[in-house]
This record gives sequence, structure tokens and C-alpha cells, in this order.
Amino acid sequence: MRILVPLAEGFEEIEAVTTIDILRRAGIETITAALKSNPVTGSHNIPVTADMILNEKEKFNAIVLPGGIPGSINLKNDPRIIGLLKSINEAEGITAAICAAPIVLSEAGLLKGKKFTCYPGHEKEITEGKYIEEPVVTDGKIVTSRGALCSPLFAFKIVEMVVGEKTAMQLKEQMMSFW
Repeated sequence: MRILVPLAEGFEEIEAVTTIDILRRAGIETITAALKSNPVTGSHNIPVTADMILNEKEKFNAIVLPGGIPGSINLKNDPRIIGLLKSINEAEGITAAICAAPIVLSEAGLLKGKKFTCYPGHEKEITEGKYIEEPVVTDGKIVTSRGALCSPLFAFKIVEMVVGEKTAMQLKEQMMSFW
């Protein structure tokens, strides 16, 4: 399983780094990719160096989109990201988005008839699907979450889907998760 975490200028640092860290702790191959160049500066002016520059020839089984503004808008406006979302979804891979990033899933047409959540207020930008006010919402292979401090729950759900509930629970214990 190869998971792509694209980093767009203005991404939410907590959502990206927490998710990447937890996925890698679970032994899942997680690759970060800058849309244009390194380093990529997050929405709170923290520069992060991605593993690579986005290459459309690379193959991934899943994609996880960190939120943040303008990061989510930059992802939404990148045709490569929209194409990857569609192809991963068609191949029955996992597509996940947190905070404002579900707007990108919507742009790719993935939320039609699906339950989702997002950062409060962004649900108004998503015309299809059913908004659920929960920290993490899963509908099939689509995972969405609300915001920065939901990041561990979001990441543990992805771990559970990829390598199983037992691994997710062991990781939660090791990391002193109390929920």
C-alpha cells in the first residue's frame, strides 16, 4: 500500500504532519509530494520538505489530503490532484480529506451520495453528499474529518482501514491515546 500526501502551499501543518507520522509508525509507505517545489510552506508559516515533487507517473493506492487555507484551494485547483483522486477512487483505493480539504473530494465528484464531514462552514461549498457533524466520517473507502485536533482520530481510522484494527489499537496504546 502506497499512500500519497500532497502538500500544497498553505496546508495545515498539524493535519499533515500528524497524519504522516501515524501512518509511518503503522508501517504504511507514506510519500509526501510538493505540488511545485520544496520546501512547502504551511498556513502557519512552517516550511516542510516533501519527499518528492508530484509526479503523475508514480502509482498510489490511496491519497490523504491535509486541509488548511489556502492549501485546500490550491489542491482543488490542481488538475493532477483531481485526476489522482478519480483514478484512486475508481481503483477502490482510499481517498481521505480533513478540515477544508473535502472541498477537493467534492471537486472530483467523489462525495455524490456519500456521508462526509469537514471544518464547519465548508459544508456550504459542497453541494452533494450528506454532511455529518462528527470528528471522523467514513463512507466506503472515503474518510473525512473536521480539523486539526481530529488529526489523530483521522489517521488511526486510515491505519485501521489499511492494516487493521489490531494494529491501530496497538499504535494508540503506544502513543498514549486516551480515546
